[in-house]
Amino acid sequence: MRRTEFWHRMEAVFGQQYACSWAADHVLAALSGRTVVQALADGDSAKQVWAAVVAEVDVPRTLR
Repeated sequence: MRRTEFWHRMEAVFGQQYACSWAADHVLAALSGRTVVQALADGDSAKQVWAAVVAEVDVPRTLR
């Protein structure tokens, strides 16, 4: 998954404005206590980070 696709899915789930805020502020246990933004900056793949988001929130089946 490319990062552009990742952010497209984040915006589809959270809305355009809230997606960035959620990604910067919400700590995920599946990402070793990091935020989405931190995990991506650390080099985690967008696919791995997306899997953590899916495990944390109710994501529509079409976006999984």
